[in-house]
Amino acid sequence: MLEGKKLVIVLPAYNAELTLRKTYGEIPFDIVDEVVLVDDNSSDRTVAVARELGISHIIKHDKNRGYGGNQKSCYNKALELGADIVIMLHPDYQYTPKLIPSMAWLIANNVYQVVLGSRTLGKGALHGGMPLYKYIFNRMLTFFENVMLKQKLAEYHTGYRAFSREILQRINYDINSEDFVFDNQMLSQIIYLGYEIAEITCPTRYFEEASSINFRRSVVYGLGVLQVSVVHRLCKWGVMKREMYKPLK
Repeated sequence: MLEGKKLVIVLPAYNAELTLRKTYGEIPFDIVDEVVLVDDNSSDRTVAVARELGISHIIKHDKNRGYGGNQKSCYNKALELGADIVIMLHPDYQYTPKLIPSMAWLIANNVYQVVLGSRTLGKGALHGGMPLYKYIFNRMLTFFENVMLKQKLAEYHTGYRAFSREILQRINYDINSEDFVFDNQMLSQIIYLGYEIAEITCPTRYFEEASSINFRRSVVYGLGVLQVSVVHRLCKWGVMKREMYKPLK
């Protein structure tokens, strides 16, 4: 625990056999209480490796639900386990688990309810191997989102995220997409309800075994992000209403 609060790490996994062991090995278990791995119907030995590592909470989807669907299972299980703080860590070793204490501390001490590990704070993104076209897309989309959502975030597209229990119980993430735009919808919901988001600098690691979406799916994701941003602003103006922005509590 951290400051008396239960910390659960969730691992949304898909074909993570080659990187899961390294990721898991760097998790700081002096403060982490539980680890949940959700396997999105991988074709490799991800589940077998998870069992070898002794991960006690393993969920395997019978069919591939997508990145968003995977996260829904992750957060639902974490809440079921009584988590006060939930940190999503990709098991592909693209994000370092060594930032878990810093991210969790901000939530455990009630400084922020949401913390993002940002790859674009500083100059590490391109140095860490982020493809140039992805970096350019990231910066363009982030600029548009900051204008539409009236924020000043360094990026909205990191997969390294920490949430308080309050956040996960208030936003209706189950209504969101099952695909990659889920991440963006979730941040839009959080901002819509008036929460502030903290960011810490996160080193970037791109390598052959790390998961990454191709150019076509990046374009689809980008269009989805633009749509979410416009809908967010129109709802704020009262021009339209969306169920996703209604708080659950």
